[in-house]
Amino acid sequence: MSNRNLAYRFAQTLTERDEVGYASLLHPEYVNHNAFAAPGKAGSVSVFFQGFVPALPDFRVTVEDVYEDGDTLIGRFKYSGTFTEALMGYAPTGQPIQMRSIDIWKVKDGLITEHWDELNTLEVFVQMGAATMNEPTAQEVQP
Repeated sequence: MSNRNLAYRFAQTLTERDEVGYASLLHPEYVNHNAFAAPGKAGSVSVFFQGFVPALPDFRVTVEDVYEDGDTLIGRFKYSGTFTEALMGYAPTGQPIQMRSIDIWKVKDGLITEHWDELNTLEVFVQMGAATMNEPTAQEVQP
């Protein structure tokens, strides 16, 4: 039986701001290996529904790719929205923000039991005005 639908349900629940639906995708013993979220199911729910969703009122999650191998599900997602409310202590800019992730999930009984992800965090902080990326000088580029 395929677990691929979990990736689409994940994106849908976030886009629709369905906190209960999102939480229902997570196994009671869920483990999250994300540095931005508190451990467990409650930590994962709060990082989205107390952070990103309120800060980006037009928040949308799009599934870009999904791969499945046994009990492992890998998804590539795009998160987007307009930064109109404070996020992680940073003042809103009114500018669009786009984040991408690659998520690896372990699945048991149709629920996500464990999660790892990689995010383009630096780019997000630059878009939020919280960081800058300086272009290298000619001197720095030379071998």
